[in-house]
Amino acid sequence: MFTDLLSQACMKNESKNLDFSPRPAEYLTQGDSFDEENNMLQEGSESKALFSVIGMTCSACAGSVEKAIKRLPGIKEAAVDVLKNRALVIFNPSFVNEKTIRETIEDTGFKATLLEEVANEKYSTRVCRIRIIGMACTSCSSDVESVLKVIPGVQRARVALATEEAEVQCDYNLLSCNDILQAIYDTGFEAIIINTGEHRNKIELKVDGVCNENSIRMIVSSLEGIQGVQDINVEPELHKVSVSYLADITGPRNFIRVIESTGSGQFKATIFPEKGGKEPQNQEEIKQCYTSLLWSLVFSIPVFLTSMVFMYIPVVKDGLDIKVVNMLSIGEALRWLLSTPVQFIIGRRFYTGAYKALRNGSPNMDVLIALGTNAAYFYSVYSILRAASSPDFKSTDFFETSSMLISFILLGKYLEVLAKGKTCQAIARLMELAPETATLLTFDDEGNVTKEEEIDSQLIQKNDVIKIIPGEKVACDGVVIWGESYINESMITGESIPVAKRKDDLVIGGTVNDNGVLHIKATKVRSETTLSQIVRLVESAQMAKAPVQKFADHISKFFVPLVVGLSFSTWLAWFLAGELSVYPKSWIPPSMDSFQLALQFGISVMVIACPCALGLATPTAVMVGTGVGASQGVLIKGGQALESAHKVTCIVFDKTGTLTIGKPVVVNTRLLKNLVLQEFYELVAAAEVNSEHPLAKAIVEYAKRFREEEESNFWPDVKEFESITGHGVKAVVRNREVLVGNKSLMLQKNIAIPINAENFLDETEGLAQTGILVSIDHELVGVIAISDPVKPGAKEVISILSSMKIKSILVTGDNWGTARAVAKEVGISCVIAEAKPELKAEKVEELQASNSVVAMVGDGINDSPALVAADVGMAIGAGTDIAIEAADIVLMKSNLEDVITAIDLSQHTFRRIRLNYIWALAYNLIAIPIAAGALFPSTGICLPPWVAGAAMAASSLTVVCCSLLLKNYRRPKKLDTLEMQEITVQ
Repeated sequence: MFTDLLSQACMKNESKNLDFSPRPAEYLTQGDSFDEENNMLQEGSESKALFSVIGMTCSACAGSVEKAIKRLPGIKEAAVDVLKNRALVIFNPSFVNEKTIRETIEDTGFKATLLEEVANEKYSTRVCRIRIIGMACTSCSSDVESVLKVIPGVQRARVALATEEAEVQCDYNLLSCNDILQAIYDTGFEAIIINTGEHRNKIELKVDGVCNENSIRMIVSSLEGIQGVQDINVEPELHKVSVSYLADITGPRNFIRVIESTGSGQFKATIFPEKGGKEPQNQEEIKQCYTSLLWSLVFSIPVFLTSMVFMYIPVVKDGLDIKVVNMLSIGEALRWLLSTPVQFIIGRRFYTGAYKALRNGSPNMDVLIALGTNAAYFYSVYSILRAASSPDFKSTDFFETSSMLISFILLGKYLEVLAKGKTCQAIARLMELAPETATLLTFDDEGNVTKEEEIDSQLIQKNDVIKIIPGEKVACDGVVIWGESYINESMITGESIPVAKRKDDLVIGGTVNDNGVLHIKATKVRSETTLSQIVRLVESAQMAKAPVQKFADHISKFFVPLVVGLSFSTWLAWFLAGELSVYPKSWIPPSMDSFQLALQFGISVMVIACPCALGLATPTAVMVGTGVGASQGVLIKGGQALESAHKVTCIVFDKTGTLTIGKPVVVNTRLLKNLVLQEFYELVAAAEVNSEHPLAKAIVEYAKRFREEEESNFWPDVKEFESITGHGVKAVVRNREVLVGNKSLMLQKNIAIPINAENFLDETEGLAQTGILVSIDHELVGVIAISDPVKPGAKEVISILSSMKIKSILVTGDNWGTARAVAKEVGISCVIAEAKPELKAEKVEELQASNSVVAMVGDGINDSPALVAADVGMAIGAGTDIAIEAADIVLMKSNLEDVITAIDLSQHTFRRIRLNYIWALAYNLIAIPIAAGALFPSTGICLPPWVAGAAMAASSLTVVCCSLLLKNYRRPKKLDTLEMQEITVQ
């Protein structure tokens, strides 16, 4: 499984990739290994090559290889996997070739071999998101999903009733989006593409001034001349031009400038007004439901009044009872006239839905409504036609039943759409975080600002410099190039404390600048930003079905046929009982006969049953739960993760970057010779400054303390620098040979290690510290102790998990001494050290075999196999992309307390799902017998069909509102009292 992770990460759809910035440096000790490659690859005309790289032992090695490759011209992307000893390179063959890349890798000190040149082809696997209009209940969504899954080329299909969307992963070499749309149309539903899942940036521009085909050709020709443009699509009737492009090379401002300079300035280009997104679609649906309800009430209320109210007003009753033809009265003719538009025009949606459902062999709620209202309407028509043709037949009509039933169902649908819209507010709020405008800075050759221009934030291009004033939102992901300030990142990470930002720090789009002015250089724009990726993840999570939903899907297959059978049986039982005088005639109301009484009971049974409540029980709760999690900084990838998390009985923690902060600091220095500490660190830092290893960086940062501010960036000249892979470095500084590394390096170089140095090394290991030995001129002169501090509150989190009856285990690739020391500090008794990635996964599987539900919390590539193997994989947000990809839950704040939040939120969500199911089942089990007349013999209580329809609509609304109560979720109070003190890393 693990051997394919890198290639999977590189090829997976963009909507699945996450890159959470800022990302702290990772502290690795022996046994840990991973790299921080970016696996978000752009589609385009480029070559790919796979190299074998021999000699890498840790992520520092992989990092040095990756940086060396990326310095070459024409490199699009480089991903290095230290565990597989592989390097995947995406490059432009016009600038660089495989031989140059291989030689560059070898120059870093590793042996490189070209394994294969990957074929230059477009990525064919994409995830297409489609909005489906017209689904009434879970049987509709199941039917569409079944149809999509059997289409050749479709690898996975998910249809969500609550979001009214489909997510289809398919091979675009075998079928297109139009093929998918046609398949959905054939099932009887309308479909609209939301996202085609293309791995490239795309901008839609509105171009005014286009008057003929010559104008179009001029615009297309001009755009094709721009380097980086991949595809151009023109829709003349909408004056819309869609441009797909490589964001590293060009951007939308270039397109607008070129269009407006074409044809002597006759064209004007702007961002095409967007009508997509959940909010506008939901508003449109709300408007349609409201209009239908309003017109239905306009006709239905007079029908209700003439049938149920005016009959008790003598003067009005006499007027309505005037006969028109034979026994046909004015009131009956008026009710027929008013109810017909409700039945066939306003209620047309139910006929359409029922026809589509029956055609596909999966009857749904529309079938029940159509049957119930038609039974009432056509019996009424039969009754009044017979009265019109007979001088003595007195008719009884049910026009108020059919019209009021449709009105109440439309009212329920309107309220349900309003409530369901609120379940999508998490995504709407996320999308609203991005500011509409940004201030673009223009510089002269000397770096002075020459112009400030306010532009649409969608026009920001990579490498633009944007000015962010206090109180303003950051328009895109970027890096600070000037200024200092505090950024409020709570809207993205959930962390309420503002984060200090200065030069070279990363900022996230959508966050808010608290005080100082910042100039940031755009690094990720539009769909590449962290905010966009989070939105895609939450959307995907809300599409995913929880396993518990299979229960509702299974019931839905039999629900409607069962209800139709019960309805017919009810009518037949009451009719035969009346004809055979099983019950006294006094039970029959004066205005009815036994047939009409039986018909009323049969219709009531048909319309009171509600499969919609069962179908909405799970998806609405999952939608709200994942949305609440996103606002808390806990990204949950769908219902499967939610369902598994609430059952967790055991949590396996990685050490480095998970229980510890993941960044080493110097905590102690032991000099063995008479040296000035400043001189000692001058020599050591000079030797280490050229190393990419995290421990080396920690030593250099510590050494800066002993220098004056103005000279802190300069170190003594170094000669004969040599990086000894897996051991340390060797260099000549000020004509003195300096050796910095581990114990094995010293023994290898025949340098004696005194007993006091041995004792100090033992002490450091017992304190979970790493001892670095320093030799000058073949004599050991000092030992530096480096520690990776335990995260704030880690001990308290482990204690809270223990009180929740959840067992904690530490599994790490580090040595036993360090592992035991960290475990003792945080309160974990079960420790497994020196574990390779496959051993971590094996431990998870071993725990699962003992009937434990296992969660794995990690952050590195070496944790990925265990994250995949676990029932619930939780990735630290500051970890690697592959770990985040493999995990089910992402803890964006990288705080361990969010492990508890994720489990607690899962428990709350599934309590809500259970409550929804209890309500939906209890409603049907109680309401159907009442509607069938179970209480009528003893109490005289019966439900008119229109009242039954109102009850049915109310049941769906109740389930949705019950799920919405999750929006009031607050994390456990014990976390609020948990004191999370910040550690300052020097």
